[in-house]
Amino acid sequence: MISQSTNSKQTEILQAALKLFVELGFHGTPTSLIAKQAGVANGTLFHYYGTKDQLIVALYMHIKKQMTGCMCGTDAGDTVAEQCRFFYTSALRWGLDNPTAFRFLQQFMSSPYTGMLPPEYASESHAWLQVVHEGISSGIIRPLPVELIIQMISSHLFGASEYLLTHPADDPQKEELIQTTFDMVWRMIANNPTNNNQ
Repeated sequence: MISQSTNSKQTEILQAALKLFVELGFHGTPTSLIAKQAGVANGTLFHYYGTKDQLIVALYMHIKKQMTGCMCGTDAGDTVAEQCRFFYTSALRWGLDNPTAFRFLQQFMSSPYTGMLPPEYASESHAWLQVVHEGISSGIIRPLPVELIIQMISSHLFGASEYLLTHPADDPQKEELIQTTFDMVWRMIANNPTNNNQ
C-alpha cells in the first residue's frame, strides 16, 4: 500500500506506523515501538520525521495521495452527478482494497491532527472538491458549505466501507451496495436528486 517513491527506510517506518496507529491509536503508539517494528533506530525515525505529530500528518498525506490517485480517470463522466458517483465509488472500492489505510484516514479525520495539515492541502486533497463547487454554483448541489458536503460524503464512505468489510458479499452484491450507497448520498446533497442528467 505504501508507495515505493519513498526510500526503503521511510517505507518501513510508514508501514509500521500505519499498522500500529490503527491497532493502538495515536497516543498508544510510542515512536520507539514504531522504530522497533520498522527495524530502524529511533534516531533514524526522527531523521525523517522530527516528531510523532509530523509522522502522523506525513502518513495521512501519503495515504491520501494513494487514494486520490485511484480517483483520476477519463471515465469520470461529464455531469456533476456522474463525476460525484465516479469519485465516491472509486474511493469506496479503494477503501475495501486497503482497509487498514482507510481506517487510518477515518481515525485521522476525527482527530486534532487535521489542524496540522498545510493550509493549501485541503484544496489539493479532495479529487471531487472542484465538482462539488461546480455543482453548488450551478444549483445542482444544495447550497451548503463545501466543507460540510465533503464531510457528509466522507462519513458515508467510511460507514459503507465498514459495513462491507464486516458483511462480506459476492462481487455483484458488493457492487450493487456500492452504487446504492452513492444513490443515498446523492439524494442527500442534490437539489433535484431524481434528475440523472445533472
